[in-house]
Amino acid sequence: MNPRILQLYDTFTHGGMSRRDFMEKLAGMAGSLAAAQALLPILQNDYALAPAVPEGDPRLVTTTPDIPGVEKLKGYLARPPKAKGLPGVLVIHENRGLNPHIQDVTRRLGLEGFLALGLDYLSPRGGTPRDEDEARKGIGALKPEEVLAWGRAALAFLRRHPEGNGKAGAVGFCWGGGAVNNLAVADPDLGAGVAYYGMQARPEGVAAIKAPLLLHHAGLDERINAGIPAYEAALKGAGKTYELHHYPGVNHAFNNDTNAARYDKAAAELAWGRTLAFLRQHLK
Repeated sequence: MNPRILQLYDTFTHGGMSRRDFMEKLAGMAGSLAAAQALLPILQNDYALAPAVPEGDPRLVTTTPDIPGVEKLKGYLARPPKAKGLPGVLVIHENRGLNPHIQDVTRRLGLEGFLALGLDYLSPRGGTPRDEDEARKGIGALKPEEVLAWGRAALAFLRRHPEGNGKAGAVGFCWGGGAVNNLAVADPDLGAGVAYYGMQARPEGVAAIKAPLLLHHAGLDERINAGIPAYEAALKGAGKTYELHHYPGVNHAFNNDTNAARYDKAAAELAWGRTLAFLRQHLK
């Protein structure tokens, strides 16, 4: 896949242009409108692909609890059955909402022995729609203070859960990675934060961070990587505990195995292994 095409799609999916303008530019790059339309299924997520951990896996208990303190805020909870003292992990989705891929990621964490909650940040607005364009519009309309408050409510829910151990961390992807960085600034009780290719928190807020951070970044992700130097300098200057890993030659969203144009198996497996070890180290 031409990197310029992926950059164009990133600009579109992050609100930088209309669908009409995107398709016109894509057609110019691909050579025709027909070629552009043929590329779309490769650029978009394909949720028909088999999940790593299927819905209804007997090794897990899954529920859709209401999150106390916020009207209509809901999540997707996955945990091993008959287990106590589980470390909590909030899973924060991309700007497409709580879709089948993020539910699968939540089940993967549940299977690894975590009390995993995939929060639907669009649930107070009626829930994540099937149409990804509508989901992105919904995410774009959320206020930053709402995102922080709802994330903190979810973390409090996990810390109080009867099957939990009183600790809770967060893992986020793309938009959710940025939400993790901001939660680290806002919530002093965050046990650990893992941000996959997420926008950085403002450097002036770094002094408030208490949680250890694990930051995964894609080598070809120019848009997000532009903010790394200032963020890392602030983390170092404030003496914060963090790990930062670059994965050369891979694209933004390299962990998303429902996206043929971006998924990189080797990088995703390496980052996932680091994520599990980091969460176990700091939350158990």
